[in-house]
Amino acid sequence: MEFEDYYEIMGVKRDATQDEIKRAYRKLARKYHPDVSKETDAEEKFKRLGEAYEVLKDPEKRAAYDQLGKNWKAGQDFNPPPGWDAGFEFSGGGFTGAGGGDAHAYSDFFESLFGRRAGGFAGAGSRDFHARGQDHHAKILIDLEDAYHGATRNITLQVPEVDPGGHVITRKRTLKVRIPKGVKQGQQIRLTGQGAPGMGQGSAGDLYLEIEFKPHSLYRVEGRDVYLELPVAPWEAALGGKVKVPTPAGVLDLKILPGSTSGKKMRLKGKGIPGKQPGDFYVQLKIVLPPSDSEKARAFYEKMKQELPFNPRAALGV
Repeated sequence: MEFEDYYEIMGVKRDATQDEIKRAYRKLARKYHPDVSKETDAEEKFKRLGEAYEVLKDPEKRAAYDQLGKNWKAGQDFNPPPGWDAGFEFSGGGFTGAGGGDAHAYSDFFESLFGRRAGGFAGAGSRDFHARGQDHHAKILIDLEDAYHGATRNITLQVPEVDPGGHVITRKRTLKVRIPKGVKQGQQIRLTGQGAPGMGQGSAGDLYLEIEFKPHSLYRVEGRDVYLELPVAPWEAALGGKVKVPTPAGVLDLKILPGSTSGKKMRLKGKGIPGKQPGDFYVQLKIVLPPSDSEKARAFYEKMKQELPFNPRAALGV
């Protein structure tokens, strides 16, 4: 999948105002409309133009796209980095929710970022003078350890806005958020009254924070289950014994059975993310050889070679 430069498609600068983007779209839409244009690729250009305008006309999508696009150029191979949209506060159902619209209306690039929604993310709202404010949403990244113990964190969100000059800017606001013990990826935390203000005497909307775990150097998470690849020495695998295992809840002892092989999976029941039905903690063994970086070590390996009749490729018939 290639990165799409929506500013290049619309022929505007990255600091263009919202009015400039609107004028550029109207001009190019007349030029490439399939019912008017005689260019052979008018339909494709019209489609790409509509997609670019869908993003750039919306301050929320545009602010997120601008941050993502700083390090990419048109035509480069592209995959959205994990958590790319974390920290953006937006109205409506969110960037990647399953929405209405034609499933074929947008490119894979668009759908990888914003889902299949054809319209803006803001709700229709109410025309009554007294109306409740709109709910807002944001994705936040937390440490896996916070899901094990619970925590209170200061979370900074970026709120896209249009300044008096018509430029999209982001305003930052910081909230103190309690992360409940046992929270899992995809779960939402509701902050009452932290959404958009109401109209008249209407109450403010709520803010929903969607939880996503930061990438971890040790652990992989699936639901409430947590996985660890555990390095072990050849003699620990061959002879068995107890070894120390790090978990987000602390260090545990694990008994390795004699004759264990690399890739063997072991389960620590109930040691995953806490909950009414806690997850499990899975350990996958990985046998690691000592380095042969000294004369003594090389002599030891040579002795093993001579005394152990071992052919690791015997099963291959060679």
